[in-house]
Amino acid sequence: MKNSLESRLGIFVALAVVAGVVIIEMLGGPEHFMRGPRLYALFNNVQELKVGDRVKMAGVEVGRIEKIELQDEKARITMKMKPDAQVHTDSTATIKFTGLMGQNFVSIDFGTPNAPKATDGTVLPSKEQPDLSVVMEKIDNVATGVENLTKTFTGFNMDQYLGPFVDFMKANRDPLTQTISNINSVTYHISQGEGTVGKLIYSDELYNTALTTVTNLQSTLADAQSTLQHARSIVDQVNAGQGTAGKLVKDPELYNETTASMRNLRQILEKINQGQGSVGKLVNDQEFYKNAKLTLQKLDKATEGLEDQGPLSVLGIAVNSLL
Repeated sequence: MKNSLESRLGIFVALAVVAGVVIIEMLGGPEHFMRGPRLYALFNNVQELKVGDRVKMAGVEVGRIEKIELQDEKARITMKMKPDAQVHTDSTATIKFTGLMGQNFVSIDFGTPNAPKATDGTVLPSKEQPDLSVVMEKIDNVATGVENLTKTFTGFNMDQYLGPFVDFMKANRDPLTQTISNINSVTYHISQGEGTVGKLIYSDELYNTALTTVTNLQSTLADAQSTLQHARSIVDQVNAGQGTAGKLVKDPELYNETTASMRNLRQILEKINQGQGSVGKLVNDQEFYKNAKLTLQKLDKATEGLEDQGPLSVLGIAVNSLL
C-alpha cells in the first residue's frame, strides 16, 4: 500500500466512523438523537444496569438508558424512548436480565389501554426484582446445607440399624414363611371367588342386588322429594289463607267467632252453676231430685202387680199409684 494522501485520508475516515459508532453507542445508541420522550423510574437497586442498556416492551426494544443517578435515597434512571413507543402512565418498569451472564435491561409492560399515554418527564411506577447476588447467596446456602447433610452420613454403619432386623427375620423364619403361605392361600381363594370376601368381589349377584337397592333408594328419595314438595305446596296455601286450614290459621273472623262462642258458653255454665234456668234447676235444685226419686219409687210399686193384669187394669193401677 502506498503511503499516499488518499491512503492516510481513508484510514482517518475509517477511524472517525468507528469512533463515531463507539460514541453513539456509549450515548445510548441512535435513540439519543431521536426526538422521543424521556421517561423516569425509581429503584432501590439498579443491580448491574448501565447507561446505554436497552428498554424493552414485550421483548421489543423501544428505547435506551440515558442516565442513572441517585435521588432521595433511590436510583433514578432516565429512559430515552423512541417516538413511536406506546407507553401508558400506569405501565410498570422492571429491571431484568437475559441470563446469568447476560446484559440487564428495563422491561416495561403495556399498562391499561384506558390510561393516559406517558409524556416527556413522566415517572413510571417500578417493580423490584430479587437481587441476583441474593439469589446466588441463597443457592450457596442450600448447597452448603446439602454438603453438611452428606457429611452426616460419613462413617454410617448400616449394620447398626439393620442388624436387629436381620436377627429377627432369622429367628422367625419358619413362622414368617407359614404366614406368607397362608396369605397366598387366602388371596388365591379370593381370586377364585370363594368365601365371603371372594363373593363380595366377584359375584354379580351382589352387584345386581346393590344396584336394585340403590335404584329403590333413588325411587324412595324421589317419592319423598315429591311428598315434601306437596307438603310445601300445602303449607304455602295455608300461609296464603287458602282452603279450610288456611282460613282456620289466617282468618281473624274465625278467631273472633270462636272467642265469642267460648264467652257465651262460659256465661251459660256460670248460670247453670248458679241454678238459673231449667238446666240449672235440674242440676242444683235438691227438691227436684227428691221429687224425681219419689216418683220413681211410686212407679216401681205400680209395676209390681202388672204381670197378672190386663192392659186396662194395668193402666188403672198405674194411674191410681201415681195419684
